[in-house]
Amino acid sequence: MFLSPLVSNISSQTLSQKIKRLGAELGFQQVGITDAKLDQHHSHYKKWIEQNYHGEMAYMARNVDKRLHPDRMIPSTLSVICVRLDYLIDEGDWPQKLLQSNELAYVSRYALGRDYHKLMRKRLQRYATDISALVGDMGYRVFTDSAPVLEKALAAKAGIGWQGKHSNILHRDHGSWFFLGEIYTDLALDIDKPAENHCGSCTTCMEVCPTQAIVAPYVVDARRCISYLTIEHKSAIPLELRAAIGNRIYGCDDCQLFCPWNRFARITQEADFQPRHGLDKISLLECFTWSSDDFEQKMLGSAIRRIGYQSWIRNIVIALGNADYDPNILATLKSNYAIHNAFIQEHIDWAILEQQGKKNERLAGIH
Repeated sequence: MFLSPLVSNISSQTLSQKIKRLGAELGFQQVGITDAKLDQHHSHYKKWIEQNYHGEMAYMARNVDKRLHPDRMIPSTLSVICVRLDYLIDEGDWPQKLLQSNELAYVSRYALGRDYHKLMRKRLQRYATDISALVGDMGYRVFTDSAPVLEKALAAKAGIGWQGKHSNILHRDHGSWFFLGEIYTDLALDIDKPAENHCGSCTTCMEVCPTQAIVAPYVVDARRCISYLTIEHKSAIPLELRAAIGNRIYGCDDCQLFCPWNRFARITQEADFQPRHGLDKISLLECFTWSSDDFEQKMLGSAIRRIGYQSWIRNIVIALGNADYDPNILATLKSNYAIHNAFIQEHIDWAILEQQGKKNERLAGIH
């Protein structure tokens, strides 16, 4: 590796500081640096896979060696530059109230705006290019929720925050509403100290989880997690978990919404993360009547698009079944039944039974 004369005689600490300043200039709220060693995470991750907590996410069980050893995935990796980009929009207590709605859908707050993958990848690439211009010839590769990267473990080790009992990264002054990104590089940089864990005896995230997916502190059984069920899970939603999903049609934020540390979260300055297509207050029935073409067109540029139309409709049907009895819901489910395939119809059958049961309960109450 050739270092530019501008930096060849400076210390790794000074170089690291310069790199962090470049990150701040590009709009990242935090930059942390660590090495490529994740030894302390090996047993935890392997046990998580052995217990099948990854569910249908088969990719999590592939390339485990590369995931646990960054320098085996990208040979010559000496340092990992980790970044934080805040995405929380200004809503007050609206998300918590939205979860109680019978008419509106809840979409995970990270997916309300444009797809963060594209924004982060583009900005990380520019960041790496700027670093290369500073140091000279640099080997690197950028990642954002892609490839076999144990990004939360790396972020924690780089001092971005600590990994909470819900597995998300928490910062004591910024909460957890942020995206992570990484640059694997062959630069030998000054590394940061890991953040101290401040969860203490708090178990709020475990208590509020609708499906009790946090089976132990720092252990999430994805098979029970609503984010997994509505995004990664492509099969039928298990019957025993449907009611707990409520009106959450894409993802779940409960463990963040009620985490005490998120009272310190900062509002994003990124215009691209502002809600699009009214997803922050959209009607369940409106979503349900979208055609496949409507979905593709409206979700263009959104992270939601990658789950596909079938999962989108499946999730909405579950939410409609969970709503209080509404003759419009029942009529709409029945009138749209024939246009869907057997996979969706199975969920509609369930939703109709749920609505019909609530109707009967209401009539019984009247008498």
